[in-house]
Amino acid sequence: MKALIITYYWPPAGGSGVQRWLYFVKYLRDFGIEPVLFIPEKAAYPILDEKLNREVPNDLEVHSVNIWEPMRFFSQKNKKATAGFLPKKKSIKAQILAYIRANFFIPDARRFWINPVSNEVLKYLANNKIDWIITTGPPHSVHLIGKAVKEQSKIKWLADFRDPWTDIDYFHHLPHTKSSLQKHKNLENQVLKIADVVTVVSEQMRKEYLKYNDSTFCITNGFDGDILDKPVTYDNGFHITHIGSINADRNAGIFWETIKELVDENADFKKKLNINLIGEIDNEIQLDIDKYNLNKYCYIQAYIPHQEVIRALSDSHVLLLLVNRVPSAKGIVTGKIFEYLQVKRPILAIAPPKGDLADIIHHTQSGIVVDFNDKQTLKTTLIAYFEAFQRNNLVVNSINIQEYHRKNLTKQLAGLLKKNT
Repeated sequence: MKALIITYYWPPAGGSGVQRWLYFVKYLRDFGIEPVLFIPEKAAYPILDEKLNREVPNDLEVHSVNIWEPMRFFSQKNKKATAGFLPKKKSIKAQILAYIRANFFIPDARRFWINPVSNEVLKYLANNKIDWIITTGPPHSVHLIGKAVKEQSKIKWLADFRDPWTDIDYFHHLPHTKSSLQKHKNLENQVLKIADVVTVVSEQMRKEYLKYNDSTFCITNGFDGDILDKPVTYDNGFHITHIGSINADRNAGIFWETIKELVDENADFKKKLNINLIGEIDNEIQLDIDKYNLNKYCYIQAYIPHQEVIRALSDSHVLLLLVNRVPSAKGIVTGKIFEYLQVKRPILAIAPPKGDLADIIHHTQSGIVVDFNDKQTLKTTLIAYFEAFQRNNLVVNSINIQEYHRKNLTKQLAGLLKKNT
């Protein structure tokens, strides 16, 4: 069986967007499926991670298609002006650019890739047998390539949603007109209804998309490599680590407020506290750190290569996980949760207690979920974790982790493709 996969993110792109299909592709051959890739040529990736090239299978057939990205210049001027980091107070120029982006680049600024790739894929299909076309978004313009190819070739099509389209956490921040918002919804509905199979990353998304396509399945993200369970090698400090970007919606004010109280109340906690924030952070997070005079306890570092992420997580005592405080919060499952599981460190999540993320943490018995406003539980949990650290007894006996290994998830995907062929 052969699957033609169209993805915008591919090494040397770094960040979370590239990993899902990089690792599916890594393992598809183990289950009798040969992948063929169509990717952009010289894409304007905001993050690069050359080391991820090591994960690409040998002799993989890859086709690069030129892409024109109109937002390239703006992104270079302001690297944080991405979807997740839309400032609440914007200059006139920024407001104009945001308006243009929201209402003229539908569904996104990669829309100019649709026709060139569709044409190249159709040419390829004329001379090669392919069993499945697979598209993965965001950017959701990639799904419009799948739609165009499906309508002209009738080949089976799987549309994979790593994030929702109109329900994505930052969508409500964009200054859409009523007509552009309706265009987004119409395109999303068309993709969902025309695709033969839809895959999503959380149960809440699956339930929502089942309304449009009853062949919607949840295959979560995951981790690759061995499950780690080794002692922390840091000094005798108490290390709380968060990996990944923190935008304004993801900032948990009660965390900083609680940390401040514990610093003031507990001399040992004050002496040993280290908070590691690895990834881009919104200015609101820095304002909270300043407000509570916590700068001396916080180590802020920009993006690091994926291989170093695992090392940083392994050298931590508690792993902080923050979910965006938005209407769709119950369905948000951040990709970092699976790498948190891999290193077997206690997880402290500030998230909906009855959401998809909480279900995974409960299923794996890997940590504590604290509601957005539950300051008392947050404080009690932090004290308990610190006291266990003081006794050299801060461990987590998590279970069911192997379910989320990338190879096992690829087995699910391969089974889905073969069953629906």
